[in-house]
Amino acid sequence: MTDNDSTSNAAAVLKLGALTPAPGSRPKRQRIGRGHGSGMVKTGGEGGKGQTVRSGGGKGPAFEGGQTPWERRLPHRRGYSQKARDIGHFRTRYAVVNLHRLAGWDSSVEITPEALVNVGVLKSPLDGVKILGGSKPGSDLPHGLRLRDVLVSASAREALLAAGATIDDGPAGEAGV
Repeated sequence: MTDNDSTSNAAAVLKLGALTPAPGSRPKRQRIGRGHGSGMVKTGGEGGKGQTVRSGGGKGPAFEGGQTPWERRLPHRRGYSQKARDIGHFRTRYAVVNLHRLAGWDSSVEITPEALVNVGVLKSPLDGVKILGGSKPGSDLPHGLRLRDVLVSASAREALLAAGATIDDGPAGEAGV
């Protein structure tokens, strides 16, 4: 090994102190209260005064506009749940997939909430996934689809079973939304 080889290898070594972010990947921070030309003066992006300006301020998810909230309107009964009434805290939100989105699905891959997210059909599975029967003309379902851990509407179930799909209801069963 010659002297030239060792110097070229040393120059190619990446050092922590030499790391810099890619150009444009780190925008310059907005400096608040630095003159009227910046547009960020006086309240500095916080809006007016009051509850909404404060840290953690604002109204909670179950706020009912000043009306006496449901947890204070109802009698206190031991062992009796009122969870179905308060959509702010207890609502179950389902990610919805229409049948026509599964038209190009590879039937060797099982349809699960994770698989739908990985393929890009869903951004997030939320509290669960429900397949609805909405379809577009000319979009036929592949034969032999397998579904697991998803809820299926009655019309979608009918179409899937007609196309030879197998639906594993699991513990959820055929719960309606």
